[in-house]
Amino acid sequence: MKLIIAIIKPFKLEEVKEALSSAGIEGMTVTEVKGFGRQKGHTEIYRGSEYTVDFLPKVKIEIATTDEAVATTVETIVKAAKSGKIGDGKVFVLPLESVVRIRTDERGDAAV
Repeated sequence: MKLIIAIIKPFKLEEVKEALSSAGIEGMTVTEVKGFGRQKGHTEIYRGSEYTVDFLPKVKIEIATTDEAVATTVETIVKAAKSGKIGDGKVFVLPLESVVRIRTDERGDAAV
């Protein structure tokens, strides 16, 4: 089992969600986060004063999946979230040691 974490631009969330659903991938957790990578924020002018926005709004998607579905899930996220511009985000794939479905006490792949 794997845990896929994707950090994407907020306006791409709906596209990613629909693409994952169309690919038969169910279940995700979405969190609004802030951060920066190479772009290191940007400057804005508000009421005549310039200020730096260090942390940019992003969306973090977490998906627990079987080993067999990892490639499809990652490919679907990348394809749907890509705009070709700086700040499109990243996808991380981590090993997932165990999963337990609380309601039924199912474990492992069955719980995903």
